[in-house]
Amino acid sequence: MRNNLTTLDLIVFFVYLIGVSAYGFYIYKSKQKAEQSTKDYFLAEGSLTWWAIGASMIASNISAEQFIGMSGSGFKVGVAVAAYEWVAAVVLIIVAVFFMPVYLKNKIFTMPQFLEQRYNSTLSLIMSIFWLFLYVLVNLTSILYLGALALSNLVGGDSFHVIIVLLALFSLLISLGGMKVVGYTDVVQVVVLVVGGLVTTYIALSLVSTKFGLGGGAFSGFNALMEKAPDHFKMIFDKPTAATPQVEIDKYLALPGIAMYFAGQWIVNLNYWGCNQYITQRALGADLHTARTGILFAGILKLMMPVIVMLPGIAAYVLYRNGSLQAEMASTGAFNSDNAYSAILTFLPNGLKGLSMAALTAAIVASLAGKVNSISTIFTLDIYKRYLNQDATEKKQVWVGRLTILAAVVLSVAMTWKDLLGIGGEGGFQFIQKYTGFISPGILAVFLLGMFWKRTTATAGIVGILAGFALSVFFNNYAPAVLGPETLLYTAFPNAQGVYEIPFLICMGLSFAMTMVLMVGVSLAGPVVNPRAIHLDAGMFRVSTQTMSLIVVTMLLLTALYVKFW
Repeated sequence: MRNNLTTLDLIVFFVYLIGVSAYGFYIYKSKQKAEQSTKDYFLAEGSLTWWAIGASMIASNISAEQFIGMSGSGFKVGVAVAAYEWVAAVVLIIVAVFFMPVYLKNKIFTMPQFLEQRYNSTLSLIMSIFWLFLYVLVNLTSILYLGALALSNLVGGDSFHVIIVLLALFSLLISLGGMKVVGYTDVVQVVVLVVGGLVTTYIALSLVSTKFGLGGGAFSGFNALMEKAPDHFKMIFDKPTAATPQVEIDKYLALPGIAMYFAGQWIVNLNYWGCNQYITQRALGADLHTARTGILFAGILKLMMPVIVMLPGIAAYVLYRNGSLQAEMASTGAFNSDNAYSAILTFLPNGLKGLSMAALTAAIVASLAGKVNSISTIFTLDIYKRYLNQDATEKKQVWVGRLTILAAVVLSVAMTWKDLLGIGGEGGFQFIQKYTGFISPGILAVFLLGMFWKRTTATAGIVGILAGFALSVFFNNYAPAVLGPETLLYTAFPNAQGVYEIPFLICMGLSFAMTMVLMVGVSLAGPVVNPRAIHLDAGMFRVSTQTMSLIVVTMLLLTALYVKFW
């Protein structure tokens, strides 16, 4: 094997595989019922504790696009990419306090169910199809592709396609047992990925320290990173001018300075954490206190994720510039920043390579299992039961759910096999954020107005979904050519190919704002009284002393991080 995986590495890795599989089987058997209901299978109703909910949310979130994609973004742009993680911590507070009471009071089990209950079945069906296509064609395929890329770089040889199949099979093994198995095995997965990720970060910083003769300590390595790559420790990029080098323009296109904090960062995070079946499903089967505590626990864990998934990329950048990682990062042919994380892994000592490989696999499999469980839930409850077989028994729905999982995994493997979406042509993390961003503005507008403005009509909801998507496509692909590179709304900048484009986080902000205006206008033209409106009361949003304490701790930690890097 190219990276000299030893017997000890393989033992560590297989202990992880066998341990997670055995624990999943134990959970499945110990909590198995004579006849499994849909709520039990899809939501693990009432059985997930707050720490299982929080850990499962993080395990499902931190996948190949973070380990590989965000590390690659750390290599290219630096600490500014941590905004995705740190803004998410604030968003999780908003979701815990304001979104979850609405979902739980109205007994919402799926996001399409909310749309049908609040708007109508047409909008619910449109979004069910949207989500299924997004989850299978973008999320599953990108997780598989980036994960197989990283692991094949580590293992060596012509192993890419074999690893795709093995990852798919392992995720099937976990996910076919239902949300209980996914949720509780995610606790093990998150421990493995955090410990393995921290070990990799420690080794990466120690390598930098040793390379510059500072003694090999992690703290001295971190200080060396700040000294050798000060441009990678800027949270805010300056707006480009005519004299700005292309490499700096590319950074701004990905993370457009202070403007992103008034636009896309909030939209992408609120949509992901608050309106996403993949994430909210973990909390929808719990009581409000347990759900809130679990979500806030996930928010605190989110603050430390850049240490695990971003710092190795910055370390790789410094080592690469110094000539230490040239061969490792070019080992698959052409240079690719998404190779940064696996290049760092080649320097780990015996045994720790196996642990880091286990951490990476845990992140990939946890996300795959969570994603296919959500695909199965939406298809079974919102399409099959609603439109194809309204008389389906609980047992039949569970089996349809399992068959849906199998179909989704097979399709994603087929899409990944030859990279049909071209994920490898751009940074993996940016790929996911950009293409998810095409539907995020419309979805978020529909959910926010649906929850918190009683006047919002079903017609406005359909207009919002369609307009949000159309406006996103327009601003991302056509606006600079049609309206010019600079207007009162935006300023476009040339990319590496010389084509003017608007930073996609700004595109999201423009699409969201215009969609909200359209929805408000359509709703005001409709009836004054809406019988489908969500009824809110102040008591829904009261928080306990424990919840408030978690919020305060999160905000203090977040403030300290931004003060450090601003």
